[in-house]
Amino acid sequence: MTNTIDNRSPWAKKQDRLTEREYKRDAVLRTAAELFNEKGFHATSLDEVAERLNVSKPTVYYYVKNKDEILFECVRIGLEMLENASNEAIQSGSDSKENLIAVMRKYAEIVTMDFGMCLIRVGEDPLPLKSRRKLRRLKSRIDLKFRSLIQQGIADGVLMPCDPKIAAFTIAGALSWIARWYDPKGPLRAEDIANQCIDLLMNGLNSRSPPSSDVN
Repeated sequence: MTNTIDNRSPWAKKQDRLTEREYKRDAVLRTAAELFNEKGFHATSLDEVAERLNVSKPTVYYYVKNKDEILFECVRIGLEMLENASNEAIQSGSDSKENLIAVMRKYAEIVTMDFGMCLIRVGEDPLPLKSRRKLRRLKSRIDLKFRSLIQQGIADGVLMPCDPKIAAFTIAGALSWIARWYDPKGPLRAEDIANQCIDLLMNGLNSRSPPSSDVN
């Protein structure tokens, strides 16, 4: 009988190593985002990030250069999540009003997640000018998407005539603010909050039926 020798290397393949590294880097970023959301950017140290991950501080530095890079990546990921989700929502919609509502729902959902919340609660302001400019270019694409959907809705006759710029700022501002007061441990689910906010933004506070008048 011939013995079969297993010549497989005890080291992982390059692609597996890269996948594992990305997985661990994402864990570093997500944990930092959680701490930024809880304590603020300046009050959070990389020692705390390492402690929460049960690793050493040098291990954290293996995946990121510094705290500024972490914040940049957290905000970038939050913005890309918003952009990608809005693109998917538009593709699945059937008309301009439905598309707008779908994008609003995705927006509200993402700002209750770690990276989306970090985007709103911390944002790019603590970063150097060059980094802020890069992130603001991404932000402007999302703003233009809202404006375009509102303009199309007005043209289609399904939205009331208004200034698309002001309307887009109002919608994004209202939905973004959810990230500042939303509590995952609270009585309402993120989906319930999103639905109520979108209903208010689309329909206002006016009564939907005419007030009854007493006839003497």
